[in-house]
Amino acid sequence: MTGISITDFARKIEIIMPEIVRGFARRQHDDIFKGKITLPQLLILDILNTQGPSKMTDLAKKMKVTTAASTGIVQRLVVQGYVTREYDEKDRRLIMIKISAKGSEMLKKINQQRTQQITRIFRQISEGDRSEYLRILLQVKDILDKEEE
Repeated sequence: MTGISITDFARKIEIIMPEIVRGFARRQHDDIFKGKITLPQLLILDILNTQGPSKMTDLAKKMKVTTAASTGIVQRLVVQGYVTREYDEKDRRLIMIKISAKGSEMLKKINQQRTQQITRIFRQISEGDRSEYLRILLQVKDILDKEEE
């Protein structure tokens, strides 16, 4: 596929990427696709797992949504027992959102299933092609990160 214009490249990516995402989604057997947890809820769990207890405003900024929207997402996670609200000991007005043991277990399970699925698919691609694909994805991620700054 040499000599393809950037416009044609963009059109092909525009068609292929959603197909890839749908292909992975159809093969998911985890709790996201059983309706137990939504993608925004999963993203909140991942943030809390990575960064630790967080303020609602920080979660909203990280998710690029309003504080009201993040409050709704977090409330559903609280009801399901995946996160807890805890008052800061130094300032009782400050409420920290923390992932619960149940939330950590759910996140671990989902990540294990995704890893198995990725392994199953990419096992069919040569090591060289996988390395090149990863290199390009990391380059795209770096560009996106720089544009956000």
